[in-house]
Amino acid sequence: MTEPKAKTGNGRFKLVLIMLVFLAPIVAAGLLTLSGWQPDGKGNGQPIVPQRSLAQVRVDVAGKSWAWRDEEPRLTLVVLPGPGCAAHCVETLGLMRNARIVLNRNADRLRLLYLGEPAANATGVMGDYAVGTDPADAFAEFRPTQPDSVAAVLVESNATALAWYPAGFDPNGLRKDLQKVIR
Repeated sequence: MTEPKAKTGNGRFKLVLIMLVFLAPIVAAGLLTLSGWQPDGKGNGQPIVPQRSLAQVRVDVAGKSWAWRDEEPRLTLVVLPGPGCAAHCVETLGLMRNARIVLNRNADRLRLLYLGEPAANATGVMGDYAVGTDPADAFAEFRPTQPDSVAAVLVESNATALAWYPAGFDPNGLRKDLQKVIR
C-alpha cells in the first residue's frame, strides 16, 4: 500500500505563515517609529538637553585635576550641596552612598564626587566621596539654592552629562537609575 503524497501547496502555506510570524513585529515596529511613537523608557532624573561634554571642565580634588575619563569606564555622580548642608542634606548623602553600595560587585563602576565644603556633621558618610571644588563654577546651574538640600549630576564615563537630579529628588529613584545604567 502506498502512502498518499503531501500536498506541496499546504507546505508552502505553512512556510508563509511562519515567515509572517517573524516579520510582523518588524513591520509593526517600523510603522510605530514612522508614526513618531517612541517607548517611554523614562528614568527618574531629568535628562540634560542638550547633552554636554564635561571633558574640559576642571574640578580640583586634593590639589589635582579630576580625570573625567578614568582608566576604566566608570560613571561619576557629581553631588552638589546647597547652602548650609545640615541634617536633611547629610541624610540624602547617606542614601546616595547606599545607592552605590547596592550595586554590589559593580559599585566600583560608580565614583562619588562631592563639590563643595563638607558639612561638619557629614563625616560618617563622606568617606566614600571624593571632595573637590569647581573653580569655574561650571555646575552653578545644577546647584540647589535652597538651604539643607542636595542635587546631583550623573556623568558618563566619556565625560558626557547624562541626567540631573534636582533638590528634593527621590534617592530610591536614583538607585533604580544606577542599577539600570551600571550592569
